[in-house]
Formats: sequence, C-alpha cells, structure tokens
Amino acid sequence: DFNLAEGYAVAASSYRQAGWALFYTAEDLGELYQEFVTRFGAPGQVYVYGGSLGGIVTAQAIEQAELGNVVGAMPLCGAVAGSRMWDGSVDLRLIYDVIAEGMPGAAIPGGAEGLQEDSNLTEIGLGFAVNAATGILLPEGSRSPQQQANLDKILQVTGLPESFLLTDMWFSTFGLSDLVHDPLKLGGVIAVGNAGVDYDDLDIDSAIQRVSPDPVSNNRFGKNYIPSGQVGDIKIVQLHTDKDGLVIVENAGEYAQIVPAANLTTAIVVEEEPTHCGFTDAEVVATWQSLEAWVAGGSQPGAAAIQAACQNLPSEYRGHGRKPRTLAPGHGSHRSRPARKPDQRRNRPPGLDFRQQLLLGLDKSSRYVRYRCWLLQTRLPAH
Repeated sequence: DFNLAEGYAVAASSYRQAGWALFYTAEDLGELYQEFVTRFGAPGQVYVYGGSLGGIVTAQAIEQAELGNVVGAMPLCGAVAGSRMWDGSVDLRLIYDVIAEGMPGAAIPGGAEGLQEDSNLTEIGLGFAVNAATGILLPEGSRSPQQQANLDKILQVTGLPESFLLTDMWFSTFGLSDLVHDPLKLGGVIAVGNAGVDYDDLDIDSAIQRVSPDPVSNNRFGKNYIPSGQVGDIKIVQLHTDKDGLVIVENAGEYAQIVPAANLTTAIVVEEEPTHCGFTDAEVVATWQSLEAWVAGGSQPGAAAIQAACQNLPSEYRGHGRKPRTLAPGHGSHRSRPARKPDQRRNRPPGLDFRQQLLLGLDKSSRYVRYRCWLLQTRLPAH
C-alpha cells in the first residue's frame, strides 16, 4: 500500500522451484517483467527488492535478469553471499554428527547430503533427535550435563545463537536434501564440501567427516548463484540485522566486498535479541526512502542518514512503540566464526528462511512453498 500510494506499480510472482530457487529465478523475473510490459507498457524506471532468499534473488536479478531500466535495488536480510552460504549448512550438519555420536536417539541419517532421498525422517523426528543430543527443547536446568556440553560445543564452534539451532538444523537436513536431490538443482550430486576447513577445535577437526564436492556440480552451484558485483550504475541499499542466526550478517559484509562502494550502502540494525528480518516498518520505510532519494539525484546515504530518516518518520511507522535501533555502518559480526585457512575462508550462514513474512508477505502454509519474498517495483512513464 505504501508503494502504491507513491505512484508505483508493483509486480510480484512466485518461483517455479521451491527451496533454493536460484537455478531459474532470473528467467522467472524476466517473464514477469515481459508480462507487465505486455499488459501496461514499458516502465520508465524499475526497482528490485526482497528479503531473505529475496535478497539474493534481487542481487541475481540486477546482474542477470532482463528487467528494463533498473535504477535501484534493496536487499533486506538478504542471503547475498549466494550459494556459498550453504557451506554453513554442511558444516553444521557434520559438526552435529560428531557431537551427537553415541547419544541415544540423537542420530540423523544423511550427512553432507542432508538426508537420503528415501529417508522417512519427519520434522518431529528431527526435533526429537536434536533434543536427545542437546536438550534444546528442555529448560536449561533439566538438561543432562552431556546435553548441555553438546549444545555449548555446537554453539561455540558454529557461532550460532541457541534460538536458531532447530531452524538451522532443519535447513541442514530437509533443505539440504532438497537442494542435493532435486533433479533440476544438483541432481543427486554433492556440490558443497569441507575438505581442508579448520574448525579451530581439535575434537571436531580430528573426528569430522571430510567431504570433497564434485567439481562440475560445485561450478553449476556457483552459477546459481554467487553475485559477481557487476551492477553497472544501479544504486543499492542493503539492510541487515546484526544477530541474525539464519542468514547471518556476514552476508552483507561479503556483498560489500564485491560491489563498488559508490553503488552500495550497507546499514546494520543492532538488535537486543537475534531475529531474522526482524525490522520495524520504520526501518524498512526509511531505507526505501533513502534509496529513492539517492536515485532521484541526492547524495549517497550512509547508515547515520538512514537512522535519522527512520527516527523522523511519523509515529505510525514506529513498530508498536519500539524504540528506534542503531543502524550501524559495519559489515562484520561480533560473533566468532570457525577459523579457516586463508584460501578456505567462507561465509557461513546456515540456511535460508522460507517462512518469514517479507514486505507483501508470503504463503506460510508450508516450509516448502512457492513463496513471494521479493518485489519488482516499476515507476510508470508520465503520460
């Protein structure tokens, strides 16, 4: 409604694939754009934005999709490290297997492929297994000493917040399995490995399964998709939360390393508790208005300017009275990531969220849905 009131047409669509949909999303958006042109004519300007998975779809779209005169983009809590973020899913899964070994009821089949294609493990079964290993579903005082030690070890080695562990394990089993076994994705071939990775923990490093990805599959996976940073004249403002335990803030830092500084502003929301895409309306609106003003000829906004714009918005955007949070310019994270050799350092987000309501919302009926988590905005030409 906010964008429509400003005079924009808004086009949105689902994707032909569920899960990691980047194998065909550039085509999907191109088809959407052509349908819009057929019905309404070519727009004067195009903005692309989206959150979570929609963030990497946005990054891919401005580099690869045929979308007319794209002038601006806004990834929100975006998985903009691209397919490299699945490194973290494999790491978490194999770290769990080491730590859970020997714990009654804790074993999960599958390893680096997530789950075998014919596995009958259910989401409830996964929760029971992770709980058997870590006591994650129990009050802290009700966990056995071994469960608490296992939980502490997983969180220490991965750097993940406790509140995200079950969600991340879902993506390291069901999400990873879908990616590996879907014939239109990786077709049963493992594309992500951990050979040569140093986890900075002697017990983990000595016991963890070592997996080498198939080179052809790894190359295909990288093409679907790791951003190149070749964005032309497009102006981009990205917004992320600093404690995101699903699409971790290092995504924003990775993207900032490859996109020219003159094309990209990064603002990090400093939050008290970890969330994924837990922005207030004011934070999103201020980010959008800052991008819009930049495209219109204003100066490139910094994080401080976006925060000031956020604080100056009318009260209806305040997010139920919540105090404005700090929008910091930093690209890194205070969390300790597993150490890697110089040529093995990778971003380690553990997965993607297919359930968050993003901007105009998405179907929450299933974890694997054809979801609407990006938007294509068009400014119609004047008549």
